[in-house]
Amino acid sequence: MGVTKKFQIILDSRLCKGCGICAAFCPKGVFTRDDDGKPVISDDMVCIGCKMCELRCPDFAIRVTGGI
Repeated sequence: MGVTKKFQIILDSRLCKGCGICAAFCPKGVFTRDDDGKPVISDDMVCIGCKMCELRCPDFAIRVTGGI
């Protein structure tokens, strides 16, 4: 039986200014940062759906969907 993703992270790069708050607050290390400092979703399979990234983003550039 394969592993399925429970949560989907939607990152709108047009709204993101690259502050890094999402990467700093993510307890599972879902985000890394590119050369410009913008977040990159590096491992969304470990997302636990806490929505810390969504709640802390000052630009409303992140949405977390899914779960039970």
